[in-house]
Amino acid sequence: MSEPRIRPATPADEDALAHLDRATWSTLHAVTPPPEPPYTPLFDERHPPQEYLVAELDGRAAGYVRLAQTIPLPAHAHVLTIQGFVVAEEARGRGLGRALIRAAVAEARARGARRLTLRVLGHNTPARKLYEAEGFAVEGVLPGEFLLDGAYVDDICMGRAL
Repeated sequence: MSEPRIRPATPADEDALAHLDRATWSTLHAVTPPPEPPYTPLFDERHPPQEYLVAELDGRAAGYVRLAQTIPLPAHAHVLTIQGFVVAEEARGRGLGRALIRAAVAEARARGARRLTLRVLGHNTPARKLYEAEGFAVEGVLPGEFLLDGAYVDDICMGRAL
């Protein structure tokens, strides 16, 4: 297997990324119901391809990260948020997630951001450890914010300066 390649998404990535999104759905990180046909597009007016970075392994999409400005005000333009982060099951454990987070940090800086934020479910220990290792700190906790699989789960707000 080759080294991962991180690149900006293009409209041609729609099917591969949408498939990854559906294949990796889990209550470990998703608060929405499982995807069912007919599937909604991954890319749309609110989620354009230019917000995504794609990780390729052996020439195939194996993950993505989405960076978005969540509050469309000039006073908040310096903050970007990770609003989607997926690594294919078969690609886990190879540093792909870490490479995507580092690419997201670099991309956020290149876009002029001074802060990068995200939200992660309290029970998603692997993701929380990765984010902490990459400089994110817990900035807030919404206790019992979601009811998933019969258990109340905290919503953790994390962020880091760029």
